Amino acid sequence: CWEAWAMCPSTLAQEPIRIGVSGPFTGGSSPMGLSMRDGIRVAAAEINAAGGLLGRPILLVERNDEARNERGAKIAQELIGKEKIVAGVGIVNTGVALASQRFYQEARIPMITAVATGSIVTRQFLPPQHPDNFIFRVSANDTIQAAMIVEEAIVRRKFRKVAILADSTNYGQLGREDLERALDKMGIRPVAVGKFNIRDIDMTRQLLAARKAGAEALLTYGIGPELAQIANGVARLGWQVPIIGSWPLSMSNFIDSAGPNGEGARMPQTFVQEADTPRRRAFIEAYQKISRTQRMPSPSAAAQGYDAMMLLAAAIRQAGTTFGSRVREALENLEEKVDGVVTTYDRPFSRDDHEAIDHPGQVTMGEVRGGRVVRAHEDSKRKAAK
Repeated sequence: CWEAWAMCPSTLAQEPIRIGVSGPFTGGSSPMGLSMRDGIRVAAAEINAAGGLLGRPILLVERNDEARNERGAKIAQELIGKEKIVAGVGIVNTGVALASQRFYQEARIPMITAVATGSIVTRQFLPPQHPDNFIFRVSANDTIQAAMIVEEAIVRRKFRKVAILADSTNYGQLGREDLERALDKMGIRPVAVGKFNIRDIDMTRQLLAARKAGAEALLTYGIGPELAQIANGVARLGWQVPIIGSWPLSMSNFIDSAGPNGEGARMPQTFVQEADTPRRRAFIEAYQKISRTQRMPSPSAAAQGYDAMMLLAAAIRQAGTTFGSRVREALENLEEKVDGVVTTYDRPFSRDDHEAIDHPGQVTMGEVRGGRVVRAHEDSKRKAAK
C-alpha cells in the first residue's frame, strides 16, 4: 500500500477509501507503469492534503502485474476479494486489461483504465448482454492513434508506400488492425506487414522485407525495447526511413536504447513534459518530488494516471458514497468540471461513451528530439498553450 493518507493526519482516525492501482512496475513496460503509478500518487496526495474524500483519506493499494495477463487477472481478484477496494485505477497493457477487467465488471466495481489503448477495452461489456458497463478509460485509444499515425504519414508527409511493424501481443495485433483500417480509408494498403515478439533483438528480416517492398515510412505498434531494436536495425542497414508509430515511441527505454537512431520518431501524445500552463507546471514539480526523478519515463502515462484519479475522486464526491453502482452513475454524468493535466474534463463520460479522450483534437503529435519528446508541430504547440 502507498499511504498517501499519511500526509493528512487529521483524517487518520477515519477508515481509508481503498483504491486499487495495478500496472507493470518492472520489465519492458515499466516506464509506462511507474509513470502512471506516480501520477496517481500525485493526485492522491493532493486529494488527501485537501481533506480526502467524504471525510476519509485515500489509500492506494498497489500491485505489480509485470505486464502478464494471468498475473493481472489474479491481482484483480485479490484487490477485489482480499483488499476490499472500492474502485480500480491503472492497467497499462491491453492484454492485461482484457484478461482482468471482467473481475471488476462482475463485482460491479468501477475500473478507470489509465493507459491501455486497445480499442476494445471499454467495449467488452456493452448492452444488452451487460446492462451496466463498469469499465472507463483516460487514454487515447488505438482507433484515435491509428488515424493520427496515418494522417501524419499519408496526409502531412505525403508518403504512399508504408510498412507496418507490430509486436505479437494483443496490443500490437489489435493496433495493426486499426492501422490497416485507417489506411484503407485513405485507399492505401501497406506494402509490407511484419510481426515480432517481445524481447526480440534482431529485426533485420522484417526490415529487409519492408525495404525490398519500397517502404517510404515504417508505422509501428510495440513498446520501447523492441521499438529501439527497429530504430537500431534501420541504422545498421544504412536505411534512411522515418518511424511513425503509437505512443510507446515516447518511452524512456526507447529513447535511451535507440539513442541518436531514435531521433525524429513521431507518435501521438496526450501530454508532453512541458510546463506550458500553471497546472502542468505544478503537476510536473509534484511528480518530480514524489518520483525523485526529473524526467517522466512516459509523460502521457503520468498525466493520464493523475487525471484518472481526479475523475474518480470527483465521481465519489458527487455520489456521496463509494458504492460501485452509484460511482459508475456519477462518472457517466459528472456535474463538476475536472481540471486535469491532459485537459479540462467537462462531462467526459456518458452512459454510452466511457472514453474520456475521444477525438484527435485532445491529442498532439510528439517527436523525439535531443533525447526527449517535444511537440512535432508548431500549430499543436500554440493550441496547447491556450
